[in-house]
Amino acid sequence: MEQRKRIRVLVVDDSALMRKKISDIINSDEGCEVIATARNGEEAVKSISVLRPDVVTLDLELPQMDGITALKYIMSEWPVPVVIVTGFTNYAGEESIKCLEYGAVDVVI
Repeated sequence: MEQRKRIRVLVVDDSALMRKKISDIINSDEGCEVIATARNGEEAVKSISVLRPDVVTLDLELPQMDGITALKYIMSEWPVPVVIVTGFTNYAGEESIKCLEYGAVDVVI
């Protein structure tokens, strides 16, 4: 039987609790694995440049480099599917549209 390649995911969130919860959800799917986590946009950009994940989950409210700035940079340098995962409902409108315009594949609120 041929073994399928697992989808390698980078989880980016400033909350340790959310990084853990999101990682647990992703790792519960045998077709996916979290290869690393990052606490801010700068860590995310550095991790992506080295690890080249298949998918990134990205919070928008991040210290040092916010999620929208990180998203723009990621898409310009290493285009990869990015799913915005945020708990802030003020991102439900215009900010969500901006994220999709900048290249995010989906927004989960």
